[in-house]
Amino acid sequence: MDIFLQLVVNGLLLGGTLAIISIGLTLIFGIVRVVNFAHGEFLMVGMYAVYLMYAKLGLHPYVAAFVAVVILFAGGALMQRFVIQPLLNADPHIQIFATVGVSTALLNLALLTFGADVYPVRLSDFTTKTMRLGPISVVSGQLITFCVSLALMAGLHWFLQHTFLGRAVRATAQHRYAAQLMGVNVEKIYVFAFGLGCACLGLASGLLLPQYPVFPTVGTFFVLTTFVIVVLGGLGSLSGAFLGSLIIGLVDSLSGYYIAPDLKEVVYFLIFIGILILRPTGLLGLGRGSE
Repeated sequence: MDIFLQLVVNGLLLGGTLAIISIGLTLIFGIVRVVNFAHGEFLMVGMYAVYLMYAKLGLHPYVAAFVAVVILFAGGALMQRFVIQPLLNADPHIQIFATVGVSTALLNLALLTFGADVYPVRLSDFTTKTMRLGPISVVSGQLITFCVSLALMAGLHWFLQHTFLGRAVRATAQHRYAAQLMGVNVEKIYVFAFGLGCACLGLASGLLLPQYPVFPTVGTFFVLTTFVIVVLGGLGSLSGAFLGSLIIGLVDSLSGYYIAPDLKEVVYFLIFIGILILRPTGLLGLGRGSE
């Protein structure tokens, strides 16, 4: 039972890490209606930015995360304005090709600049301390990441529900033409939403770097799981993305121990396929914009 409880806690903490990345992706799709295949590469850019600030300026990754949020917000806004915006009325596959092109460009730029080397961040502070809660061990950094994901989810929910800009974002997600008739500048909302989704990755970058090294394909390591989570929870649903992250985190932890570490991806992909067969819109997907 002690092992089972430890695995459950590990799964939930992993789910909190995945939730920050997934929320950014579902924000972009729920509002802009574009699947951003460069999402993982934006995470990689954020992690390199945090690493450079740590290595060159001595900034703690948690402090550098605030700078990474600004950098990735600007990068996402620029991508929306100059890559996606001209293609909004094009066929969806054209938009997909555009995001794949950005993904390929960022990946190769990272390879040219940093090579294929792995850059870890070695800290010996509160983020690496292990706390004991009875029979359960919890690494402080993972617990902090989980708490930040909860705060991010609550903050975005409050923003979308209780601010004028948030209501404009929701209106745009529900029906962009109706929102335009109500005086909403849809193009600016799209730029803001894309930037906000990428800014979540800046936050994730600082939280992930003490736990994972950075290398050019690190984004791919996370983003494949993130796509499963977003579709599993329901495209465009923030609460669905958070719930899906916790489910996949638990499945990853439990199946990795009780079945085999190299088969855990198979398990949650089978669950993913099964849920899509039974509920094609995902667990909390309602066929509409962000909640």
